[in-house]
Amino acid sequence: MMKTLNTEESMTIYTLLKAEQRPLDEIASDFKSKLPSARHFVACSSLVFLLQDKKMLYSTQRLVAFTILHQAYSSQKSSANPFINFIVDAASEDEAEKYERTFILQLLGSDGSSTGKEFLKQSAADYVNSFDSSLHDFPKHEQLQQQYCVKIPPEPYNCLCKDGSVKSLVPDPDVPLGCDANSPEFDLQPGAKPKLGSGDREDTVLGLLRNLSPEGLDPQWIRPLPPRLPVQEGELVWLNPDENHELLWDYGMCVDTSRGAAVRDLIAKALKGPLVPPQQEQVLVELANDPKLVYHCGLTPRKLPALVENNPLIAVEVLTKLINSPEIAEYFTVLVNMDMSLHSMEVVNRLTTTVELPSEFIRMYITNCISSCENIKDKYMQNRLVRLVCVFLQSLIRNNIINVKDLFIEVQAFCIEFSRIREAAALFRLLKTLE
Repeated sequence: MMKTLNTEESMTIYTLLKAEQRPLDEIASDFKSKLPSARHFVACSSLVFLLQDKKMLYSTQRLVAFTILHQAYSSQKSSANPFINFIVDAASEDEAEKYERTFILQLLGSDGSSTGKEFLKQSAADYVNSFDSSLHDFPKHEQLQQQYCVKIPPEPYNCLCKDGSVKSLVPDPDVPLGCDANSPEFDLQPGAKPKLGSGDREDTVLGLLRNLSPEGLDPQWIRPLPPRLPVQEGELVWLNPDENHELLWDYGMCVDTSRGAAVRDLIAKALKGPLVPPQQEQVLVELANDPKLVYHCGLTPRKLPALVENNPLIAVEVLTKLINSPEIAEYFTVLVNMDMSLHSMEVVNRLTTTVELPSEFIRMYITNCISSCENIKDKYMQNRLVRLVCVFLQSLIRNNIINVKDLFIEVQAFCIEFSRIREAAALFRLLKTLE
């Protein structure tokens, strides 16, 4: 977005500033209708720069400028006006004209009602001519700040070099402070330089409106570029890539994939029911000859429970081949959370003697087995599962697959709860010998 006004926008604002005979509320309405809301901040920032130097605008033009600054954000709370601090400071400036300070105070005190904005129906010239200074008093600056500057809104533009920037408008040191800024031509004392005429003033104001930026004049970034370090051998090779590309032939193209298709078909059948011994043997042989077939056999973690229940030996072979796969953690998660059964314990038991399983997986599986035995309602099935779990745990302990100390309390409580079962009593005695 442009941060300075273009020629058309500058002429529009200056035309509004010169309309000293028009009602102030009409001027504010024209400002809102002729400039889009996205350009209000840039336009008001330019007016602030002009208002900071009391020699740039006539008294009536200053009243018009303050009206635009306030009414441009009249639909919001006063504290949401990004220029509210400047307006409050202007109302508290002791050196300012009393009619100007009174006018600003009326702007600050106006609200959305028609009575609060009644004074805006007159022109700037009429307001100045009818002003009576004896009827007004001025509150303290702190009081105005507390009343209107509750929260300072963020600036729409905020550059990194703002603290080091110079204001876009700098007072002319050749113009004395005692001159009348409101006269068409400055009447300087003898020996002073010629003053601006009305035509020069108009050109100056228009030029400022077109070139003023809310960011100010930023300092130039004059830090020199750091010198390049000496190039080492083997460095910056990427700047001169080797263009001698060699074609890599895919020797797997057009290779007979019927063997992989046969394994996929057999795995699909294994998910639905037990395979006959020749089919089971074929799957094991194919996976042994080509371990990569396990990645193309169509088995996913979600399908693993069906394979474990129907063909546990094939499940063991598949998981063994997938032990280095990035997805093996998903398969273990499914295996540890599936319903406990003879086949699932057989798969886990065979895996413990074939590959190195994560200790966390084994602990979670044992905890799941104990919990399943405790929660089953059928006494017959409960006794059967307890025997299976006890035999399974004895096998893990004797083969040093698990560290008994990690699960000692949990397994001991399990043995005591089912001590009426012979296998549980035998497991308890085994734990005592290891204690």
